[in-house]
Amino acid sequence: MNKEMEGYAIVVHGGAGSPRDYDDGCERAARAAADELALSSDALEAAMAAVTTMEDDGRFNAGSGSVLCLDGATVEMDASVMDTRGRLGAVACVQGVKNPVLLARAVADSPHWLLAGEGARRFADAIRHPTWDQISEHQREAHQKVLKELAGTVPAMPGVSNQAFLRFWNYQSPLNLPEHMACDTVGAVVRAPDGHFAVAVSTGGSAPSLLGRVGDSPIIGSGFYAGKLGAVAATGIGEQIVRHLLARTVYGWIEDGMPLEQALKRGVDLFDPAIAVGLIAVSRTEAAVHANRDMPQATIIQP
Repeated sequence: MNKEMEGYAIVVHGGAGSPRDYDDGCERAARAAADELALSSDALEAAMAAVTTMEDDGRFNAGSGSVLCLDGATVEMDASVMDTRGRLGAVACVQGVKNPVLLARAVADSPHWLLAGEGARRFADAIRHPTWDQISEHQREAHQKVLKELAGTVPAMPGVSNQAFLRFWNYQSPLNLPEHMACDTVGAVVRAPDGHFAVAVSTGGSAPSLLGRVGDSPIIGSGFYAGKLGAVAATGIGEQIVRHLLARTVYGWIEDGMPLEQALKRGVDLFDPAIAVGLIAVSRTEAAVHANRDMPQATIIQP
């Protein structure tokens, strides 16, 4: 490690509700971020290095591991980036691209901060962003679990009747139904040696969900936020997270001087225990993780 590398912190997560068996993937991601910091000392580049590593892992609900939509064929992904140098970009409901977090970074250099759906895909084509349309056996198995839940009486999404997905079905293909719900996101927060902060998040969406569903991940202040005092990333059920503007709310407590672990716990405690929620954050002096479910994670701190 470069001897000039001092005073940095990296925290990554692999999604609230994902098994801790995936910690190794988070550890690889954190090391990738540390390696990037050694090269560029750029917090955002480091956060993206972590997230792209998890997008490429195949086990996480992001990038190549994204959950299939209810039709069993469509994949819609969201991603976002933000740092304290003024860079802000996001994509929502984008299909057929590799590493959507890198596409979100490209949006940050465009006239806009958020592109969605077909427009995001055409933007990717315009800048020759790599495509990706492969579906793995892991994705297909996860999809079958979701269908089995929808066919049962226990809500596949807390607080939402399974019949609602039948009532509002908006896919071209008909629904064919024969303990799993994917709502996890991957994320990274970084404090660089120069004191700048950055956050990057990516998700394959929620399962079950209707076509065109957007969660918290690409919504500034909900799934992510970075300011001069820290960076925060959230994971869990986006429909609930956005109602609390969770990332910005937690950042506000950091601004008020609340200890980081206390701020994260307070954020998670805003939710009913039935709602899966997790948070990671870094501040000028601390790095912390808190979730109400198992959540793969990794932290690297260089004092």
